[in-house]
Amino acid sequence: MVVAAPHSLRRRLLFWLLVPLISIGLIALVDTWREAVDTANAASDRVLAGSALAIAERVVVSEEGTLEVDIPYVALEMLTSAAQDRVFYRVDGPPGTFITGYDGLPIMPSPVPEKPQFSDASFRGEPIRLAALARSASTGVDSIPFVVTVAETTIARTQLARTILLHSALRLTILIGGAALIAWFAVNAALQPLYRLRAAIAERSPDDLHPIDDRVPSEVRGLVDTMNSFMVRLGGALSGLRNFTGNASHQLRTPMTIVRTQLALAGRAKSLSEARAAAQTADAAVVHAERILAQLLLLARIDAAASNRIETTSVDLAAIAMDCVADRVVKASAAGVDLGFEGGQPVVIHGEALLVGELVGNLVDNAIAYAGDGAEITVRVFANSEAVFEVEDNGPGIPPRQLAAVRARFSRGAVQDKPGSGLGLPIVEEIAGLFGGRLALETPATGKGLCARVTLPLAYAATAKAGEETAATAG
Repeated sequence: MVVAAPHSLRRRLLFWLLVPLISIGLIALVDTWREAVDTANAASDRVLAGSALAIAERVVVSEEGTLEVDIPYVALEMLTSAAQDRVFYRVDGPPGTFITGYDGLPIMPSPVPEKPQFSDASFRGEPIRLAALARSASTGVDSIPFVVTVAETTIARTQLARTILLHSALRLTILIGGAALIAWFAVNAALQPLYRLRAAIAERSPDDLHPIDDRVPSEVRGLVDTMNSFMVRLGGALSGLRNFTGNASHQLRTPMTIVRTQLALAGRAKSLSEARAAAQTADAAVVHAERILAQLLLLARIDAAASNRIETTSVDLAAIAMDCVADRVVKASAAGVDLGFEGGQPVVIHGEALLVGELVGNLVDNAIAYAGDGAEITVRVFANSEAVFEVEDNGPGIPPRQLAAVRARFSRGAVQDKPGSGLGLPIVEEIAGLFGGRLALETPATGKGLCARVTLPLAYAATAKAGEETAATAG
C-alpha cells in the first residue's frame, strides 16, 4: 500500500498567496508593455508629424506649374536620437508623381487631407514608423495636391518602451519580493499556535488524556474540541477496559481455583463416585465463571453505550417481560418458587431490546435465586405517566440498612450462601439509567419480601395510543 506524502500547510498557504500575486504582476507587466509602446509611439509620432508639416510648408508651385520643395534639413534633424535611428522621407505630387526623397519608401493609400496619418511598415529590411501628411499647393487659379511622407526606424521607440518596462518590472519584483517575505513571516506566525499544540501533545504521557486547554485560534478551536471529545471517549473506553480486566481477574480467580482443586481431587479419587462429585463441583464452578464473565461483558457493553450515544428503537416492555417469565417458569418451579405475571397491554418505551431484556431477566433471576423455597414472585408491567416494571416476592427480602449497599458492584449484602457475583442489581440500575429510567428497592406493603421497581419514560407513540384507548373506552 502506497502512502501519500504529507503536504505542507505552510507551502500550500504560500502557494495560494504568491501564485495569484505573481500572476497579477505578470498581467501588470503585459499591460505596462502595451502602455510603454503607446507612450513611445505618441512621443515620437508628434515629432514625425512636426517634421512632415515642416517639409509640407516648403512645398511650392514653380513658374512652370510644377511642385518644388526645398527640404529643411532641420526638420529631419528633429528626428535624430541617441539610438542612431535613420530617417527617410519622400514627397509625392498628383497620383503617380514622385517629386523627391527615397523613391522606395512605402506610402499610405489615400491619406486624409490636413491630418497626419501613422502606420508601421518595413524599409530596407528594418521596421519603420511612417507619418503621412496630405496637403495642396495653390497656383492662384487652382491647387495641386501632394503628400509628404516621413519615416524613421524604431530603435529609439523600442529602447524607450523597454526602459519603461524594465523600471516597472523592477518595481514589481521588489513589491512581490517584499510581499512574499511578509507572507512568509505572516504564515509562520499564524502557524505558531499549531506548533505549540503539537509540542504540548507530544510532551504528554500515554496515560494523560485530560482535555487540551491551550489557547488556539478560533479556526482551530473546533479541531481541539473534537480531540478533547475523542480523548474523553478514549479515556472512558480505557477505564472500562481496565475495570473489566481488573474485575475479571478478581472475580474469576475463585471459580478457577475451585476448578483446579476439584480436578486435583478427581485425579486422586479412590472411587468413581468421588471423581464424579469433584467433577460436578468443578462444573458448577465453570458455570458460575461463565455467568460472571457474561455479566462483566454486559457491564462493559453498558459502559461503552454510556460513553457513546446509543441508538434506541420502540420496544414493548410488556412483551419482553412476558417472554422472560415464560422462559423461566421451569427454572422457578425447580427452585420451588411460584412465578406469575400480571399485565397484558403493550407498554412501549424507547430502548434497545437486548439491553431491556437483560434488565428484565436480571431482576427475575435475582428474585428466583433469593426468594427461597415456597416463595411467590409476581412480575408486573403497567403504564401510568411512565412505564413501570415490578418484580415482587414474599421471600426474606433485604434489610433496610443494606438496600443502598446492594446497588454497588460485587456487593451481595448479607446473602453469601447462594451463588452470585453481586452484579445483577447494578446491571439493572445502569441499564435503566441508560434509557432515562431509575430503579427503586422497597419492602412490600405486607412487610415481607422485596419489591424491585423500574420506571422508564414512555414512548410518544405509546402515550398517544393509551390516550386513544382511554377515549374509546369512555365513548
